[in-house]
Amino acid sequence: TAWTPTLPARLCLGEMQGEGNKPTLSALPSPVVASGRNVTLQGGSRQGYDRLIPTKEGEPKPSWTLDTQRYPNRQTWALFPVGPVTPSHRAMFRCYGCLRDKPQVRSPPSDPLELLVSGGSGKPSLLTPQGPVVASGQSLTLQCRSAISYDRFALAKEGARDLPQPPARQPQAGLSQAHFSLGEVRAHGGTYRCHGSLSSDPYLLSHPSDPLELMVSGQGTLTLS
Repeated sequence: TAWTPTLPARLCLGEMQGEGNKPTLSALPSPVVASGRNVTLQGGSRQGYDRLIPTKEGEPKPSWTLDTQRYPNRQTWALFPVGPVTPSHRAMFRCYGCLRDKPQVRSPPSDPLELLVSGGSGKPSLLTPQGPVVASGQSLTLQCRSAISYDRFALAKEGARDLPQPPARQPQAGLSQAHFSLGEVRAHGGTYRCHGSLSSDPYLLSHPSDPLELMVSGQGTLTLS
């Protein structure tokens, strides 16, 4: 896979102090990846690190580094391709930064990034109890439900990186559901899907629900389709 090291691991030892020194790590286009597809991990730093080091939970030590690209404002970034994704890629990822002239130290780790692989089991259903038309300013709740007894559900929006994952409720045997309260509708238009997962394998998600196309009335848009 593309996670195989392509550059030698010039490892940086030790740690810098201070939360402000840690880089960021995100997944493009989304932290939810269908099995067989590709994903790109993007590391970034305001500290101007020359190299970024991705790490995968469970691996004894980092295996490779990548030189960063630099923006005019001194911020740096690097892209780490991963794929084609298989269930073995599901894990927690972090990255570290280091400077070329100080290879003996490395930054604190980035916040953890959960890479979730979908396609493990049957798809749930996603709906909105408010009906097909959502007015601007109205409180919005999306509901994900399944005949499979999932322990947790994840809500994904196209183009968004946040992935709320509330625990599932089981109103009766063999059924599970979760509610996602999005608050007052202002800029929640877009395409949503939800996934289910089991506590025995939280990084392996079900097939996605059918897409829910959400449009907000009162903002020059159409209606919910």
